[in-house]
Amino acid sequence: MSDTDVPDVAASRGAVSVGLFDAREHDTTPVDCETLCRLALDVLQGEGVVRGRLDLHLVEPEEIALLNAEHLGSSGPTDVLSFPLDAEDDPLFGDDERMLGDLVLCPSVASDQAATHVGTCEGELALLTIHGALHILGHDHFEEAERTEMQAKERRYLAACGYAHPVSP
Repeated sequence: MSDTDVPDVAASRGAVSVGLFDAREHDTTPVDCETLCRLALDVLQGEGVVRGRLDLHLVEPEEIALLNAEHLGSSGPTDVLSFPLDAEDDPLFGDDERMLGDLVLCPSVASDQAATHVGTCEGELALLTIHGALHILGHDHFEEAERTEMQAKERRYLAACGYAHPVSP
């Protein structure tokens, strides 16, 4: 997305903003876009971000499958992909708005897995937004200690919006 694209929904607090772009044409999975934007803001600010922009993109399974293959070498659609962009200390950005990254969500995949994961599509999309935003900020889950820390953060943000984490601590 370019800086001139106007999001379908946007939210901001101070110098932190989230824009949501709904690129779906056929997927009719209901999504509370304003809630996802606010939740992403909660995570960004809860993790100490004071300046920056995150873009959320809602896409069809075919689109996320292409991105999954291109960027991760995996086949088929996935639920969420995170593309972090600018480092905090990047000298190219100075006082200008810092682009944190793009978070790509596939609501239909989230809906399909919700019953056996978080329980509801809304809860699943909340978890995926939290999970993706944490990835944008550099968190990972490849090693046990990282996974434990990331899941603890996910639990905290999910609990704040009334959902339980699907993995027991």
